[in-house]
Amino acid sequence: MSRLQVVSGKGGTGKTTVAAALALALATEGKRTLLVEVEGRQGIAQLFETEALPYEERKIAVAPGGGEVFALAIDPELALLDYLQMFYKLGSAGRALKKLGAIDFATTIAPGLRDVLLTGKACEAVRRKEKSGRHTYDYVVMDAPPTGRVTRFLNVNDEVAGLAKIGPIHHQAQGVMRVLKSPDTAVHLVTLLEEMPVQETADGIAELRAARLPVGRIIVNMVRPELLGFDELELARAVPRTAVARSLSTAGLGGARRGGNAERLVEPLLTQAEEYAERYTLEHEQRGVLGELGLPLHELPLLAEGMDLAGLYELATELRQQGIS
Repeated sequence: MSRLQVVSGKGGTGKTTVAAALALALATEGKRTLLVEVEGRQGIAQLFETEALPYEERKIAVAPGGGEVFALAIDPELALLDYLQMFYKLGSAGRALKKLGAIDFATTIAPGLRDVLLTGKACEAVRRKEKSGRHTYDYVVMDAPPTGRVTRFLNVNDEVAGLAKIGPIHHQAQGVMRVLKSPDTAVHLVTLLEEMPVQETADGIAELRAARLPVGRIIVNMVRPELLGFDELELARAVPRTAVARSLSTAGLGGARRGGNAERLVEPLLTQAEEYAERYTLEHEQRGVLGELGLPLHELPLLAEGMDLAGLYELATELRQQGIS
């Protein structure tokens, strides 16, 4: 497994949930994982049922086997202050710039600068080592922007390195790209078994490959349980309506004791079966499309009880059982 795990996906596919579950899965057996949020939505805090994350690395969960998950919500303004202090030793002068609004102004008018700071902070956590020489974190998991923006987001340092030919900005950008375009990084795409998310996943993979960014795995989220297969569905279509009504009556559904009529239940039941058949066919087709992309494919179930902290641990277990560890 690469040490920097970047998780992207179309909005609504649950990429933040998958990133959090991945961080838990990687932290098992005594590992330390840092889960990084770059979009300022505080989605990680909500998933782990904790207070809003400050701009500092904070332990938010313990994984099975004693591993630890830390989280960091990166604030672009404070990251820029860190940057100014690191390379230019501005100290109080940098804080004065913040009070004057210059930091906010800079990150607002230059979106590329904002992305440089966000990716730079994550890559710094990947490279950081303790005095013993061991990496501070075994893995860093980044909850990245959606698929449509992730390639430009990750590749922005290439542009910056080209614009700034010398100096600390150039060297910082080059250092970030050395991490992002190395085997130390893997970019995973989260999708649903629906046409639009699958198409966006395919487009995103093509963009990442064109930019020479390392693509990792496809994770299909919120997969519904398979109730019937193609053979069973064909048999269901062939059963006469009278036979269905008779079976319902025999089972005590819609009979006289309930004041109903079994025949009234037949049409809604068959309509529901037809809708399931359409969805089953669509999902089968989309699995085929994803399979042609040539990447490891994983599936996470739709949790009937909804998403909570227990569900997050359940998804982490699913990922580990599927070989992500």
